[in-house]
Amino acid sequence: MTKRRQLYSLLGDLPPRRRPIPKPEPREEDRGAFLLERLDLDLNGEETVPAYFVKPRRMRRPAPAVLYNHYHGGQYQLGKDELLLAKPGAGLESYAHDLTAAGYCALCIDTWAFGGRAARTESDIFKDMLWKGQVMWGMMVYDSLRALDYLVSRPDVDSTRIATLGMSMGSTMAWWTAALDTRIKVTVDLCCLTDFDALVEAAGLSGHGLYYFVPGLRKHFTSGGINELIAPRAHLSLAGTRDPLTPPAGLDRIDRHLRNVYRRRGHSGNWCLLRYDVGHEETTAMRSAALDFLAAHL
Repeated sequence: MTKRRQLYSLLGDLPPRRRPIPKPEPREEDRGAFLLERLDLDLNGEETVPAYFVKPRRMRRPAPAVLYNHYHGGQYQLGKDELLLAKPGAGLESYAHDLTAAGYCALCIDTWAFGGRAARTESDIFKDMLWKGQVMWGMMVYDSLRALDYLVSRPDVDSTRIATLGMSMGSTMAWWTAALDTRIKVTVDLCCLTDFDALVEAAGLSGHGLYYFVPGLRKHFTSGGINELIAPRAHLSLAGTRDPLTPPAGLDRIDRHLRNVYRRRGHSGNWCLLRYDVGHEETTAMRSAALDFLAAHL
């Protein structure tokens, strides 16, 4: 069994991957700087997945696209709306604005327990799935992989130029999704490249919700081992040195491992870890680095 198949096998009982995705009926809005489509996607056969697709106002040919993964932060009602959320206090436009201004399309889904899927709590979903042989993180990853299936099927998307990006929970989803699917050419993760062993050593497990934990994972994989599956594709990680979810010792461990992996593969320039003297937050410098990395590699 390949490492990628082994990692996928740890994610519990998942629906079939080849199940057709019915074509949704988008509801389009002109948001001034970009066009927004509101979508209801049938990704898993169990519940409808609300999603946003944004694209530049004027497109003459299929464009590169970003699978955007929203964060957690305990903001269960927010979900995919994070894609549209500007952060004036931090001097940041929304990712929808910045990505479409750079010529990219972007897709963001509500993951389980968030946004339009917040009728049940994270705890209830986790426990119900566990009883059925499912793993909540597995079902979340599955939906993201199926969202990628939908994204590459769109005629306005260049399926050879797909990136994934996210912060916090969205960061973890970015590197898991890229590790499992080679159609993703560029990965940018912000503030959650967490080494599992270092998190335990730092007594930081309470920083993550139930969704995060996969039975038996640490018997077979380190965080570096999962991220190794992304190599030699382009991967940028942005971390705060005062972020409790990314203990510095763990960042050091992952960085050493991935530097060696990318060097052996002959693509040393495709792996980059940048650290900032902040906590669990995005800064203007991080945003600039993320957009510059996409421009260079996507």
